[in-house]
Amino acid sequence: MATEAKYTLPRVMTVKELSEYLRVHPSTIYKLLRRGELPGFRIGTDWRFNAEVIDRWCLERNMKAPDDSLHNN
Repeated sequence: MATEAKYTLPRVMTVKELSEYLRVHPSTIYKLLRRGELPGFRIGTDWRFNAEVIDRWCLERNMKAPDDSLHNN
């Protein structure tokens, strides 16, 4: 029996879905995109976000927060 490779597509979210996921207003998503702080990609004129990349971004951002606050005092 040959083993079949299992491929799963990444979960992709819209701005509305991401704002609900992060519990922020959609305008906050657009502000972060304008600043280049949020990882996303465009399909035509619409923004999309890979859920795994967003989760990693959140973890990295939370890991940096305590260090940044120490340096700013």
